Amino acid sequence: MGQSRSAESIDTSAETPRLTFDGMSFYILLHTEIADKYKNKEVSPMHNFTKYVNPHLGRLLEQVRMDKVFTRGEGQYLYDSGGKRYLDFIAAYGALPFGYNPPEIWQALDEVRAQAQPSFIQPSALEAAGDLARRLVELAPGDLQYVTFTNSGAETVEAAIKMARSATGRMGILSTTNSFHGKTLGALSATGREYYQTPFGAPVEGFKSIPFGDLESLREELETNGSDYAAFILEPIQGEGGIVTPPPGYLPRALELCHQHGLLFILDEIQTGLGRTGKLFACEDENICPDLLLLAKALGGGLFPIGALLSTAPAYTRDFGDRHSSTFGGNTLGCRVGLKVLDILTRDDQALITRVRDNGRRLLQALDQLQRRFPRVLKAIRGRGYILGLEFGMSRSDFTDCFLSVLSEQDNLTPLISSYLLNAEGLRVAPTLNGNRVIRLEPSLTATWEECQMALKSLENVLSVLDSGNTLEILRPVLELDEKSTQPVPLKEKHSWDRYQPSPDPREGRFAFLIHPLDLYNYHQFDPSLKALPAEKLQELADLGANILDPFVIGRTTVISKAGYRAYGEFITLPYTAREMLDLKTEVILKELEKALDLASSRGARLVGLGAYTSVVSRSGTLLQGRFLPLTTGNSYTVVAGAEAIKLAARRFSMDLGRCAAAVIGATGSIGRTMAILMSEEMERIILVGNSRHPQASSRRLRRVGADICIHLSGQMSQGKAPASALAARLRQMELPAPEQPQEDWLPVAEEMEKEGLLVVTTELSQALPHAQVVITATSSVDDLINPMWVAPGAIICDISKPSNVRPSLRQVRPDVLVIDGGVVAVPGRPSLGWDFGFEPGLAYACMAETMMLALEHHYTDMSLGTNLSLDNMIYLRSLAHKHGFDLAQLRSFDLPLSEDQWRQVAEARSQTDNPLKFGSIS
Repeated sequence: MGQSRSAESIDTSAETPRLTFDGMSFYILLHTEIADKYKNKEVSPMHNFTKYVNPHLGRLLEQVRMDKVFTRGEGQYLYDSGGKRYLDFIAAYGALPFGYNPPEIWQALDEVRAQAQPSFIQPSALEAAGDLARRLVELAPGDLQYVTFTNSGAETVEAAIKMARSATGRMGILSTTNSFHGKTLGALSATGREYYQTPFGAPVEGFKSIPFGDLESLREELETNGSDYAAFILEPIQGEGGIVTPPPGYLPRALELCHQHGLLFILDEIQTGLGRTGKLFACEDENICPDLLLLAKALGGGLFPIGALLSTAPAYTRDFGDRHSSTFGGNTLGCRVGLKVLDILTRDDQALITRVRDNGRRLLQALDQLQRRFPRVLKAIRGRGYILGLEFGMSRSDFTDCFLSVLSEQDNLTPLISSYLLNAEGLRVAPTLNGNRVIRLEPSLTATWEECQMALKSLENVLSVLDSGNTLEILRPVLELDEKSTQPVPLKEKHSWDRYQPSPDPREGRFAFLIHPLDLYNYHQFDPSLKALPAEKLQELADLGANILDPFVIGRTTVISKAGYRAYGEFITLPYTAREMLDLKTEVILKELEKALDLASSRGARLVGLGAYTSVVSRSGTLLQGRFLPLTTGNSYTVVAGAEAIKLAARRFSMDLGRCAAAVIGATGSIGRTMAILMSEEMERIILVGNSRHPQASSRRLRRVGADICIHLSGQMSQGKAPASALAARLRQMELPAPEQPQEDWLPVAEEMEKEGLLVVTTELSQALPHAQVVITATSSVDDLINPMWVAPGAIICDISKPSNVRPSLRQVRPDVLVIDGGVVAVPGRPSLGWDFGFEPGLAYACMAETMMLALEHHYTDMSLGTNLSLDNMIYLRSLAHKHGFDLAQLRSFDLPLSEDQWRQVAEARSQTDNPLKFGSIS
């Protein structure tokens, strides 16, 4: 999950048959067929909501299994198309004061119809509007005198902004951070959340937000710019902000400050008003009366949209009265519903509201007990009455190897909790819009204590699942798993997340390294419980992660070299597999890389390494060069480590590389090209293998690599060095251009070497592999490229590609062939990297090691970018490895160490083959 990749891609699908050699190969082929089947599976018809209303929200609801089709609502309960019942504790964000289809509200509507009362009769004396306005003024606190009717909460806010500007002659509107006042342009400008504003040109001029509940910030702003503002608008409890209550005394003191500076005080009670907090109006708890009081939601009784702006006489000007109107505002149906709502709320000395207050207190007490039982998961309880917020959080410290902690870190856990409660517990809740860590409990005012107890039991169940770190159980509804497959999996013992921390010492180097899952099976390396998922379910999880996750830190480490240098680094992962990264448009994946680089910079990195396909899609870093932090692909030291691994393996088998041919697959990529150049110093013959999809273009590029080989060997000889290869020996006999001459002048030399068979250029693996005793794979292909039947007897394959280009089944089919992983390095001191990358603690890919070494040296400049890697840089990095104690790890095969028994088995199989050094010609 981290090796940097060369930008060369090889396709041999047309020439590589799928062969079943043994059980292991069958498993791999079966896995591929399952993945292909899932990719092409039939999907259920798209719902009309997704197709015609909101495709983006619709698809997300489908992914998290919250796309229920509810066919009936009654009281506190919804029923889906299959007849299943759900307890609704959302209540349309407070717009359902009496649950679904309340009979008395329907009765009010029926009476309008039965009496044939006219609905829209402006301009005239609106009887129903007058009756409702009088009733609201009678019930409202203080000196509120006039009512302006609207059709929604956002429209009510718009009317309040106009009224405040008309009354004061000022244009500025002050609001609070993390507030929510609606999504029309003026209301959105007062909403203190950039996420909702930015795409729509909000906030418009004149709007500003300050921290909620902070009197000092309000005082400072008013003393500085008070004369600019017409009004201060805020909620008595921030609803979408996460059910946030201000400190006691904040509201009355804020009102006083506003009046001192000539501002109107607007209280947005669209969500809190009409009984929600255990009072008819939330402001009654502080015994205050605003200049403007905003109502909506509950005023419509759950059946008809209506809003109301209550204002004092001084706030209501003639300009406003003459020039503000609404076609549907004050309509008969809405006002008759509003009157019935007030009748129900005030009946029996506000008995229903009193019950909300009492049950709310009991709910808070019960939730407080749950928080004491599950402090690792349930972080805070806020609110009062029937508007309560539960703040969830799962830290990496408490849940190190748990996918849920990553979701929590990015505020993506609460949608899955809501999905689980809906599908597994039959409880309908929702996160707050601005406070994504918070789930609201906002039932209808008619919810009984027994129904509250049902909700509490469901919450206890989900808290228990979360506290056990049971990722699969939380994902069960989303992935449609059966309960048997979601039992908790014991977590591997790893170091504490907090073990490695950055030091304030400026001598400590700082780096980050970008990685991603190479394939679906990397997911269960991070969260072991995901190992139980079949391929198609892992793919669903990967798709969900790609939709909702941003890059995140997956591991941390501190490297202390043998020279005493120190560097702290973090591994940042992107939620895309190798194949997904290749399939994404360049501009899309570059934006994701930019997010990762921004994260690295914000966390203090001074150098960033590009691992795996982050290097490929950025063209070996060149598309990102100079725009962010210094970068490295790590490819230079990858080449050094790969070459050392080949030489070590050859020594174990007493192979004379000077009598062998090496085939480099992906030879036009940065790693493949440089490996070919380095190995030309040792090998008798170099076979350069390119992309079969574009044979002519690839062959031209391969011949340029051949010219680079000749230039390098000539340069070595001119410096008095004596490469022992047959290539070098032949060059000594030829009349050559000067090493500094352009590449074009060396192409005829490379062509001559081709004619003599010392250099081979091909795009056909089936022709190349039988003649190579050393095979190097360095491609960006995600496919298995090596057909075991094509490999020469006794060959060594150095697989630098990740994902691997070699099937594990090759070991059974061809026991005489040794496959080694290229570029695996032991880090000095063997620190944990927080993510094992399939290795034992303290091992890393060479590209990671290059990043670490540069950070140890404070070498914060670009390195190893582009295709043409510098041999001088390789020499430099080899010296850094020696200085700091980075050593080639014990040779490995398919991510596991090669044991002495395995060496012996390969040696015995080699002894039974034809002469492993024998090779013929390639036509």
